[in-house]
Amino acid sequence: MSKIVTVVGAMGMQGGSVVRALLSTNNYTIRAITRNRNTDKTKALLSQGVDVVEADINNMESLRAAFAGSYAIYAVTNFFDVFAEVGVAKSLDIEVKQGINLAKAAAATASLRHYIWSTLPNSHRLSDGKVIVPHYEGKNQVDDYIRAVPALFNKTTFLWVTFYAVNINYPWYMPFTIPNSNPAKVYSVWATPAWVPIKLVGDGAVNVGLFVKSILEQPQKALPGKFVLAATDDMTAGELVAAWAHLQGKESVYLEVDKETYYNMWPIWGEEMDISHMYWELMKDQSFSGESVLTKDDLGVTGLVDTKAAFAKMQADTVGT
Repeated sequence: MSKIVTVVGAMGMQGGSVVRALLSTNNYTIRAITRNRNTDKTKALLSQGVDVVEADINNMESLRAAFAGSYAIYAVTNFFDVFAEVGVAKSLDIEVKQGINLAKAAAATASLRHYIWSTLPNSHRLSDGKVIVPHYEGKNQVDDYIRAVPALFNKTTFLWVTFYAVNINYPWYMPFTIPNSNPAKVYSVWATPAWVPIKLVGDGAVNVGLFVKSILEQPQKALPGKFVLAATDDMTAGELVAAWAHLQGKESVYLEVDKETYYNMWPIWGEEMDISHMYWELMKDQSFSGESVLTKDDLGVTGLVDTKAAFAKMQADTVGT
């Protein structure tokens, strides 16, 4: 029997990408963790030979049962899962508990040799407390828990997944036209300057899995406790907007507004997004730093789809529908 790789969040962007990448190798038995086994997505995975197991990341015992026999585990949490309903503080608390549940269940898995934890940089430490990004903070607390358990830390690779190309589809990022204005122009509103640098993972549905596949294939590089930067390219906020507009045959106009205006435009979401933009603005090219980091070049990751190519693919898919 081949090595079992268990994937948490297999129906989501990251987990789904990992499943697809590993299916292409035929080197592993893939076990997908989901909250609901009776869905069309689940049936599609079952038809491809994936073992689909129900477990709840809020219940450590269900995770321990689901992880049994695993050689490797890909673990991810989603701060934004209930963010709009419960707000920042509760979302952070939920994510920390879920991340520690995952870590505890992994540590209790006798067969485990490799734990890949999807996390983000420690904005609190890197910015000297000037900018603390809530959707980074919970993951950082889980990072600290893993570091405090040497037996798990020695089996862990920390994966930093950067900005998805598909994030452009969110209302606060999507460039828009103004009625009765120049139809050849699209506008994008931010509360930070156009020069703010962004590290991007391009097509996350493809690329996250390719990074994970490379990590699993090269444990001598990725262990113990190494950090991997899942990034394909860098753009400024202005360049990101311009790249999207170019595919529409439009000219982009980047509008920087005051924070109160931005937060009122996008209640709850505007402030959370802007905190991460402020962190990028402060840290510039050091926003993903503070650790010895392996890049796509260090791991020799191939087949990656960068942001402009991902935008072109999204545009083609839109035209085709």
